[in-house]
Amino acid sequence: MMAFSNFSSPSTFPLLLLTTILSFLLLLHPITTTAAIRLGVIRNPPPSPHRNLPIFREAPAFRNGESCDANTIHVSMTLDANYLRGTMAAVLSILQHSTCPENIAFLFLFSRVDPDLLLNIRSTFPYLNFKVYRFDSNRVRGKISKSIRQALDQPLNYARIYLAEIIPADVGRVIYLDSDIIMVDDIAKLWGVDLGGKVVAAPEYCHTNFTNYFTDAFWSDPVLVSTFRGRRPCYFNTGVMVMDVEKWREGGYTQKVEDWMAVQKQKRIYHLGSLPPFLLVLAGNIKAVDHRWNQHGLGGDNLEGKCRNLHPGPISLLHWSGKGKPWLRLDSRKPCNVDHLWAPYDLYRSSAIFLEE
Repeated sequence: MMAFSNFSSPSTFPLLLLTTILSFLLLLHPITTTAAIRLGVIRNPPPSPHRNLPIFREAPAFRNGESCDANTIHVSMTLDANYLRGTMAAVLSILQHSTCPENIAFLFLFSRVDPDLLLNIRSTFPYLNFKVYRFDSNRVRGKISKSIRQALDQPLNYARIYLAEIIPADVGRVIYLDSDIIMVDDIAKLWGVDLGGKVVAAPEYCHTNFTNYFTDAFWSDPVLVSTFRGRRPCYFNTGVMVMDVEKWREGGYTQKVEDWMAVQKQKRIYHLGSLPPFLLVLAGNIKAVDHRWNQHGLGGDNLEGKCRNLHPGPISLLHWSGKGKPWLRLDSRKPCNVDHLWAPYDLYRSSAIFLEE
């Protein structure tokens, strides 16, 4: 595990020199403590031939309300260049709707050292309290089975299984969120959910046909099916979870999930990526929270990503799970209606707009 603190940089440094310096420091001298937050204005670095990441507008500073205490809310997300635009929008939405945004500490998981990625976060959110932690993709080498969608097979998609081992030992609870979400409510409400002794809390969907998540090879094997004996398994989405990290560690849940991944390699008992082994271990034994905290499926199905409408009822979190991502559909000028709910949080700006400024 490798942890790095947040960065801020003087705008007078040439990007190439700064990137070289950061690369050297990150590789040889990882920082393990969080530096004090600087209050100066940090500008987006200009585009260069050495930069292949999107450019984002600087987000406003969000400050705590008068009623805020000193309790920290830990939020974990993955960092991937392909989903960075979604991550930026998600972070903005979380901060914008929080009563105590300065209490939120972001724990980002990444698989490759990329100083440009860190510079992008710092220049977009100069005041953000965050650290990044390296997920060693070798942990899942040889354990991932091919699924119905290539994006689900990326090693970083499995980092949530190892979250309790990656983040600091003194973090007892964490909210894990996918990068394709938008929060439209105060995250403190989700943070404060009573887990009731369970290791995970998440919206639960018992009306969903649970059998669809596993193959005939699974349901025809009485030994495998017996794993659900004594519990009523229901579908839940691992893109929005409140996790009791201490209970996860104590219960050896990482190993339990890995054991089912090993069975999958031998018998092909499911078609999706990291979700089914979670269901095998935890379905029917989680703390169910209100559906408003995961209005999921807005990206359509995993094969075609066709447009879907919102489910009825109140909404606190929108989730574009499925193949279709709002930033891609908006850019193609073929958005779904729900994608317009994501657009106000999009901090992306093209290099053409940047040059005009």
